[in-house]
Amino acid sequence: MHREDKRMDRSPARHPGRDGRSERSLSSTVAGVAAITLILIALLLPDAVERITPYAFLRVPLEAALLVLLLALAADRIRLLLAAIAGLTIGATAILSIADMGARTAFARPFDPVLDWHILPSALNLLTGTLGPAGAYAAVALAVLAVAAILGLALWATLRLARIVGRHRRPAALGALATAAAWSLLSFADVRLAPGQPLASADASRLVVDRIARARVSLADLDTFREVAAIDAFDDVPADRLLAGLAGKDVLLVFVESYGRDALENPLFASEVTTVLRDGDARLAAAGIDVRSAFLDSPTVGGQSWLAHGTVLSGLWIGNQQRYDSLIASDRFTLVDAFDKAGWRTVAVMPAITMPWPEGTTFGYETIYAAADLGYRGRPFDWVTMPDQYTLATLHARERKPGPRRPLMAEIALISSHAPWTPLPDMVPWTAVGDGTVFDPMTLRGDPPDVVWRDTARVRTQYRLSIEYALTNLISYAETFGGEDLVMIILGDHQPAPLVTGEGATRDVPVHILASDPAVLNRIADWGFAPTLLPPPDAPVWRMDALRDRLLTAFGADYVAASPSTNHPAVPAEAAD
Repeated sequence: MHREDKRMDRSPARHPGRDGRSERSLSSTVAGVAAITLILIALLLPDAVERITPYAFLRVPLEAALLVLLLALAADRIRLLLAAIAGLTIGATAILSIADMGARTAFARPFDPVLDWHILPSALNLLTGTLGPAGAYAAVALAVLAVAAILGLALWATLRLARIVGRHRRPAALGALATAAAWSLLSFADVRLAPGQPLASADASRLVVDRIARARVSLADLDTFREVAAIDAFDDVPADRLLAGLAGKDVLLVFVESYGRDALENPLFASEVTTVLRDGDARLAAAGIDVRSAFLDSPTVGGQSWLAHGTVLSGLWIGNQQRYDSLIASDRFTLVDAFDKAGWRTVAVMPAITMPWPEGTTFGYETIYAAADLGYRGRPFDWVTMPDQYTLATLHARERKPGPRRPLMAEIALISSHAPWTPLPDMVPWTAVGDGTVFDPMTLRGDPPDVVWRDTARVRTQYRLSIEYALTNLISYAETFGGEDLVMIILGDHQPAPLVTGEGATRDVPVHILASDPAVLNRIADWGFAPTLLPPPDAPVWRMDALRDRLLTAFGADYVAASPSTNHPAVPAEAAD
């Protein structure tokens, strides 16, 4: 019995620490693998949604090999400090890649770390209109938590890697050197897992270098812009020489939200939208109204409509918020100033403006109709404060009254085609518009935005319907309230986001000029615009900043017809920026 007891004493139960060490070893191994995996994912994370594929995360990142080599060679006292700096840098790079995904999806361009902070308040306003205040602030809170989590995980991962490397300096250094050598061979041979995805990756480093270069360009751009803005051939033109070709005409400069070239040519929308335009040609012709159409290259995509407005009014390429702010602070002679100087009454109709808009006075309008000034008593259409038909009807009732008055120049921003594109109104008889309460039943129908936006196909359908509604409004207004004294310049502010158009869309937007007086359109005969609401694919494409000078030249008292060869060619927006 005594011997059996001794044998029992020699059983594994006598060494309780052995299982504990095994568990700790396994836990440490799992943590190490997790840390390395997180670092690789952060370094290989693509900067565009369409590039997220399994192949993207099977590449060899040079930065990982260099990080391991640096940690292996570093003295013990600074290894953790280097790891912490690397962790925060890797986390920030991952956040930048995610920001790029968002910017490319919304604006078809990378995120600009210098300039894009200006759009955050506008993004919050849009979220508030789409999700409600609680939903918007919840989304912001989640975004902040996500940023903190990414930085925290990256920091933890690099510190864990530093401890592993510290315990295995020599094999870690040799492995890093071998990986770097393999990376060099793969890079030289240009081995690719898939088109556009070389096996040897240095994307994270390129991303950081590119953003530093972009930041330098963005900061230097302001001086360049000021030099260009100081040169203007029209600010000294006498009043009686300005816009003489439009004397006595009411001129409506109408921006249609998100009205891009894709609405006319993309198979997702074109069939229905072009039907509206062809029908509009017939209706306008019956009303004695002639049309000329082409395309403009907008400085923005998917949002920031004010950049397009500023570009048209100033004749300058306003491709970012910094330029817009500089324009507001300048004394640039705008299209509004020109009409004011020549004797027109100038107004802005801005139904989307729900907060103070101090920059509006900078453009020189006599009167600004913001949302609260338009007297709308109906329910809003989600983010959209009021239907386009109400906006046009109210402008007409207040500013185009019969009897003696100065001619009117009005800049109008129509917003029914602004995201989220649900719910949408229907046309009502113009005499029934009233205070807008006639539209109330329409605000309650259909699914809310948070349901529609779960399905890209439904989002695209709603976008198309909103463009059809906006164009139908304008055609109806022209045929109902047109005449010899009306000239309408209708243009899109920008293309919708790539989520709607798909990748690869241009920045082109349609522009239409409507007039009943043949003398008006005769002055732009050399522009090469098509005599239809539906411009053909080979119609002229001008940069949007060319429109102001073209209008002031064509309708000035000293106008001389120019050769069509002087048409402004299209310039990629990236180059123009």
